[in-house]
Amino acid sequence: MFIIDSPSHDAYFNVALEEYLLYKYPTEDIFLLYINAPSIIVGKFQNTLAEINLDYVNAQQIKVVRRMSGGGAVYHDLGNLNFSFHTLLGSNDFMDFSKFTAPVIKVLNSLDVPAKLEGRNDLLVDGKKFSGNAKLAKNGKMIQHGTILFNSDMSVLGDALKMNPLKYVDKAIKSNRARVTNLIDYFPTEISTDDLKELLIEEMLENNVGAKIYQLTSEDLVGIGDLIKEKYQTWDWNFGFSPKYNFKNAKKIPAGFIEVHLDVTKGIIEKIKIFGDFFASNPIEELESQFLGKKHELAEIERILASNDLTNYFGKVTLEEILELFK
Repeated sequence: MFIIDSPSHDAYFNVALEEYLLYKYPTEDIFLLYINAPSIIVGKFQNTLAEINLDYVNAQQIKVVRRMSGGGAVYHDLGNLNFSFHTLLGSNDFMDFSKFTAPVIKVLNSLDVPAKLEGRNDLLVDGKKFSGNAKLAKNGKMIQHGTILFNSDMSVLGDALKMNPLKYVDKAIKSNRARVTNLIDYFPTEISTDDLKELLIEEMLENNVGAKIYQLTSEDLVGIGDLIKEKYQTWDWNFGFSPKYNFKNAKKIPAGFIEVHLDVTKGIIEKIKIFGDFFASNPIEELESQFLGKKHELAEIERILASNDLTNYFGKVTLEEILELFK
């Protein structure tokens, strides 16, 4: 078994690292630990925009990254420790989450933290969730990864993952906002995220024959960097990969009531209809046609709106008022 402590807090890097290791070491067992700077990690089959508070995320410069596995969206920051097990697919029951959460529970229990696995894939303490786990099967291997809420900023977590469910209609997997807690107050003595990480590494070294620490090479860093550029920092993967959805938003502004409806496939606007009681000198269809085939992305939408005299379509309005309808 290779034990890897990621040298980076970059969410793009660490999500890419998981995929890189999958192909670089197709037969090797791996235990990976990493800590991300503020970021939202979205499940593979989710509609990203329906899971996040986009205005808040952009204002706080929180990275949004889609992972390879399914499940719900989670918030990461420097108070959140993440662990990942890679093993051969046929050697373990895919639906059994207990084997690879057991080392985490063992370490926490040794510190008098009453952690336990409940339900299918959650770790709880006093009935509150501190770890969610997900799995994937790919390239003949199975990956099980999970989070450990250690001392995460709960106020940011709540704001970053707060989205209006009335704006989106889709069949994408929705996140379950369970009652969550940090572990920091459950430890009888002072302990840091790095301390917990070291204890987990010691546990894996002691109880896995042949386990050894693996340091990423310069070749590895190049390969991971290529994967970041080609996939994990791209709009196409993080937003455009989202399942088909319908978006609607409405707002009352001084010029009147305006309602926007979009049909979006793989992040691209296929249909658009703008309704309202506003007065316009130009037919609204002229403006609508400019959005077809374009990304449902604020920068792209703002570019289209800014290239038009919006008073011709809505009367006396501002760019910001109309842009708000597409958020």
